[in-house]
Amino acid sequence: MIQFQLQAQDGQARAGVLTTRRGTVRTPVFMPVGTLGTVKGMTTGELRDLGAEMILGNTYHLHIRPGEKTVEKLGGLHKFMNWDGPILTDSGGFQIFSLAALGKVTEEGVNFQSHLDGTPLFLSPEKSMEIQRALGSDVVMCLDELVGLPADDGKLEQALARTTRWAERCKVAHNEAPEETRGALFGIVQGGTRDHLRQRSAEELMAIGFDGYAIGGLSVGEPAERMYEAVAFTAPLLPVDRPRYLMGTGEPEDLLTAIGHGVDMFDCVLPTRNARNGSLYTRKGKVSIKQARYKEDPAPLDPDCECPTCQNYSRAYLSHLFRSGEILSMRLNTYHNLYFYRWLMGEARTAIEQGRFEAFSKAFLSGYQSGTE
Repeated sequence: MIQFQLQAQDGQARAGVLTTRRGTVRTPVFMPVGTLGTVKGMTTGELRDLGAEMILGNTYHLHIRPGEKTVEKLGGLHKFMNWDGPILTDSGGFQIFSLAALGKVTEEGVNFQSHLDGTPLFLSPEKSMEIQRALGSDVVMCLDELVGLPADDGKLEQALARTTRWAERCKVAHNEAPEETRGALFGIVQGGTRDHLRQRSAEELMAIGFDGYAIGGLSVGEPAERMYEAVAFTAPLLPVDRPRYLMGTGEPEDLLTAIGHGVDMFDCVLPTRNARNGSLYTRKGKVSIKQARYKEDPAPLDPDCECPTCQNYSRAYLSHLFRSGEILSMRLNTYHNLYFYRWLMGEARTAIEQGRFEAFSKAFLSGYQSGTE
């Protein structure tokens, strides 16, 4: 199980400590995404060195390859990937959405075809709980149904109702397992950008009762302002003494806006995916290292950054590595982007503790958004 202790609050912004069975996590926190049991390009030692406290794995993908039974036989996901900190696993709900062409949703669950070889698969709330338990997850997510936006109220309401019914089944299956094998269980609020549906979803999930609550179903096609409005409305509905997790959203401005509305936890593939594509985050905005202007630039990527990439290599070298297709390019870029996100969360936390979060956020975004790629 977990405990969440709120340590400071500045407006709606919160700083807390999440205590899990495998250590503590200071919030607000950004969790690097390790879908297949690896944060692409990074060793777990490097993740520890840059200050990562909690990482993400994925139920659907690990079920397909190498299989949760294999992982369990080898000591669980922590031992398998040599990570001794907390792990949160996504339930597979996003894959119901992203791989919709390969699956059919029914009340019982989802019939899939593997995206790798077409093998028939079935994922139900009970099966999702079983897989995540075998992986040894510290935070387990309920299986949910989300829909792309924009969507009409009828479609959103149908997915919301099914998400609630699946959440009830997830909790029953979770509680039936031996206590020592169970991580914390989070419910996921749905409802698109419709306030009355978000409120209904939150109330239904709180009536069931979970260790934490996620805001799901966003960053799926809606404008940023609509997403911010949904977060601003939903976060205060959730229990003060439980962690709040915004799923799959990850530009720096998104994170700071959501922190300002009371969100504690985040994950997104953006910092690692963008790193592999040569898009790097700095305090002055994004840098597209592939651009010709960096070919002979002797300056560090971000002069104020203390990560090894910025301390040891020039923009010209990073440009050369990317243009040459060198593996080191992906690794140095990924390390920097994840370090930047860890730094941003740490600065946000300090600002909350000191009662100056709004001023910090405005100052950072002013400098960041004035930058150019």
